Amino acid sequence: MSYYEMVINMTFWGIMIPFIGTSLGSGCVLFMKKRMSPRVEQILLGFAGGVMVAASVWSLLIPSISRCSDLGRLAFLPATIGFILGVCLLPAVDRITPRLKLGKTSLLALAVTIHNIPEGMAVGVIFAGVLYGNCGVTLADAMALSIGIAIQNFPEGAIISMPVMAQTGSRKMALLYGVLSGVVEPVTAGMTLVLFGLASVALPYLLAFAAGAMIYVVVRELIPQASQLDNPTTSTLAFSLGFLVMMILDVAFG
Repeated sequence: MSYYEMVINMTFWGIMIPFIGTSLGSGCVLFMKKRMSPRVEQILLGFAGGVMVAASVWSLLIPSISRCSDLGRLAFLPATIGFILGVCLLPAVDRITPRLKLGKTSLLALAVTIHNIPEGMAVGVIFAGVLYGNCGVTLADAMALSIGIAIQNFPEGAIISMPVMAQTGSRKMALLYGVLSGVVEPVTAGMTLVLFGLASVALPYLLAFAAGAMIYVVVRELIPQASQLDNPTTSTLAFSLGFLVMMILDVAFG
């Protein structure tokens, strides 16, 4: 197998890994009577948050700025524009979602599904950077980001499937809801890869856009959820470990 074939193969699995994480989390409904252990959920969310913050800096923002080095002291400008747009996306979505006339469970599933879109874009953008090269993004960066998002998606899958089971009494229906909420990620990632081939000049903006969207998700959702227990030290240590793991991967394999 050539290096290019290996990259293509890893790109396919990298795109699918976050979806697999959601599906595995949804599968908890098949053997759990109640929600996931709060302690386990806290550790997973904290670790995933650390990975995503580190990835946003080293794998997305720094490569975005590096791509614009020809702008001199204004090299930060495309990254700044993309980051701001990424941060503003999800608040806009949050304003629209509650206005939809849906039941509480369906609204939760829809909200998680919509929030998976920028994560799918992030995976698509970073693997596009690997495929097209010359942007400072490595295969290790891309895989680490994909795994970090999958870890975050695991409790999200359970969070969706458990209420559906409580409402419908059907484990199969609950599993279906959870799995479908994750389908949007590989679809969005694949579309981003295709569209990127048509407009590679937009890579610095897209990298920063994905970083902004992920930072918003971490600060708005992961950190508050991971800190809900009486002892926030657990989530803090998990966050720090996730950050260090991503940093080490980037430096060692970058």
